[in-house]
Amino acid sequence: MTSMLQVGVIGTGMIGQDHIRRMTSVLAGVRVSAVADVDTAVAAAVGARVGAPAFESGEALIADPSVDAVVVCSWGPTHEQYVLAAIAAGKPVFCEKPLATTQEACLRIIEAEAAYGSRLVQVGYMRRYDDAYRALKAVVGSGQIGAPLMMHCAHRNASVPGFYEKEMAITDTAVHEIDMVRWMFGAEITGVRVLVPRRSANGGELQDPLFMLLEMANGVLVDVEISVNIRYGYDIRGEIVGEDGTASLGSLSPVHVRRAGLASDPVPGDWRERFLRAYDVEFQEWIDALRAGGQPVGPSAWDGYAAAVVSDAGVAALRSGSHVPVTLADRPKLYTTEVAA
Repeated sequence: MTSMLQVGVIGTGMIGQDHIRRMTSVLAGVRVSAVADVDTAVAAAVGARVGAPAFESGEALIADPSVDAVVVCSWGPTHEQYVLAAIAAGKPVFCEKPLATTQEACLRIIEAEAAYGSRLVQVGYMRRYDDAYRALKAVVGSGQIGAPLMMHCAHRNASVPGFYEKEMAITDTAVHEIDMVRWMFGAEITGVRVLVPRRSANGGELQDPLFMLLEMANGVLVDVEISVNIRYGYDIRGEIVGEDGTASLGSLSPVHVRRAGLASDPVPGDWRERFLRAYDVEFQEWIDALRAGGQPVGPSAWDGYAAAVVSDAGVAALRSGSHVPVTLADRPKLYTTEVAA
């Protein structure tokens, strides 16, 4: 496929509209050719802005011959049905996280894709496309700091919406670190522990912050501070400790301001500001791979499944206060190189 990639978008809420903007005004080689949403009025309005017809259902959009590939941005519990429909139609599908809301649903997607015989699914874990994380991974791969031993992470949100529940600190927030460290170190996570520090008054009914410890199959230990009401901004941190040195993500901002006797680095307001370029790179690489006639090479259905299993173990560890082992199903041959990708 070398012509313009015709993409149908299912889910025209905030993230769906942002991806439509991205594919319409930022990226090359792609056209949004169809949209669908459970709110048909919103879908019609969004489609009208970009000259794309609005379909009554996601399944109808997937089946339409004018759609080459599908982007799923709908409510999480609907992801399984749309991803499975795309696989059945033989169409590549980019699914925003989560791949599905249960381990069992993720395995059904894996089984369907393995039966199809080649990769069609990519999951939206955008940190793998961030310049800073890619540079950090390159340092680790170069051997400059020796074998990695530990990684310290922080995931801090200024605030979270009212519907946010305490377990979402793991399943919706720290899941990004869960996927990132599997990719960073090319190894699976084998165990999880969650510690509960003193509760912040900013968190209301939430248990905020949390401290999660991940054990990896290669012996690396990863700690993740999860703070979702830190107030001052959106702050993502990461430092790897190796045998011979350390490497960490760079400054929060490319601009360092000195004014009125103070020096400051502006802090991003939210995830969209911090990872704007990562989203652009993620989608452009997905588009380019499909236009070249290949298959998706980013985070796979297996990665989505592994993240779900580790997240569930994290929730169990939070509830029990004890160490919880992580056990994955046998990996199909289709995904044998996924962790190291």
